[in-house]
Amino acid sequence: MKFADFVNNDAIKADLEADDKEGVIREVATALLQAGSIEEAEFEGVVQAILKREELGSTGIGRGVAVPHTKHPSVDRLVGTVGVSAQGVDFDSLDGEKVHLFFLLISPPDRPGDHLRALENISRQLRDDTFCRFLKQSKAASDIQQLLEEADNNQFVS
Repeated sequence: MKFADFVNNDAIKADLEADDKEGVIREVATALLQAGSIEEAEFEGVVQAILKREELGSTGIGRGVAVPHTKHPSVDRLVGTVGVSAQGVDFDSLDGEKVHLFFLLISPPDRPGDHLRALENISRQLRDDTFCRFLKQSKAASDIQQLLEEADNNQFVS
């Protein structure tokens, strides 16, 4: 699975303003709402589902990265986006570090395979230090979009 299969480019946020976990989740989910990936009537339910998932254990996986995600019946296919926080956010990460890169995923409950493949793709790409460094330095959504396309074309991971 590639980033192009699930990332809504219109929802990419290169300049997250939120400074706490719930704020980031709401800000990135709002971007998906505005881009048409989730319905307004379902917005609060999606946010609450993501926050509930966070209660099970932080999706801050370390090295400045978090992958908040949930399964929700309001989507009919896997949707996601990327957010970058220049200042970093305390996300209760496994390594205790602030998070700068956020990959938000929402998938239908009946499609667990897509969800797992997307998580696998994200974690594989994020093992590449160059990819992570470039993402963290991105100042525009178009820069992030280009990096995701390059990652999809295996220009980072050997």
